[in-house]
Amino acid sequence: MALNIRAIPILSDNYAWLLRDAASDEFAIVDPAELDPVMKAIEAEREAGGRPAMILLTHHHSDHIDAAEAVRERTGMAIVGATADRRRLPRLDREVAEGDTLALGESVAQIIETPGHTRGHISYFFAATPALFCGDTLFSLGCGRLLEGSPAEMFDSLRRLATLPPQTLVCCGHEYTEANARFALAALPDDRVVAERAAEVFALRRNHAATLPVQLGLELSTNPFLRSPDLADFTRLRRWKDSFR
Repeated sequence: MALNIRAIPILSDNYAWLLRDAASDEFAIVDPAELDPVMKAIEAEREAGGRPAMILLTHHHSDHIDAAEAVRERTGMAIVGATADRRRLPRLDREVAEGDTLALGESVAQIIETPGHTRGHISYFFAATPALFCGDTLFSLGCGRLLEGSPAEMFDSLRRLATLPPQTLVCCGHEYTEANARFALAALPDDRVVAERAAEVFALRRNHAATLPVQLGLELSTNPFLRSPDLADFTRLRRWKDSFR
């Protein structure tokens, strides 16, 4: 069954995500790191008939988990996170790992381990919608910094995500698209599709509008990291991006 999805802007440039199963009205929050805006979204969803069910965590960084325990205390929502990262996450009500499935009402997520940004990073893929909640692994026109993992791990994680259906909605953790677009223009200077996407992004951000979610198919044609043909090229791009201004 389909999910209804909306972004919750939090902190300076993060998104938490609210996803509601259309069949059951159960809803989840992905990566709640700021209490007030997340609770406002939860209360609005309750008033509209939604039933709070769970909190989905992608990785342990504070700008993704800081409000998780407070949200659980106020709502009773169960916290879900990676078994591999349980010592760095809030107490988990359910631990998940590669290949597990997770039901939100009648919507089912596949757990995909996506290390690179952190060792224990996971992503949630709801095939029926389809929608991907990928934290800091894949960004629009970019990817996460390698804070714990290796280039090979991130390259493999991105290649796995690239095999998902092209109509998949990519719901990532940050509004980094404008800065990523500048890098994409430098990395792929003669590409018309990249230039068109960059122009769209710049126009959206001038109006303080979100650039997400974005379809994976568009990312496959415009994201320099998804277009890297091999590990050596990916590693070169990631190092370049780390110092790009």
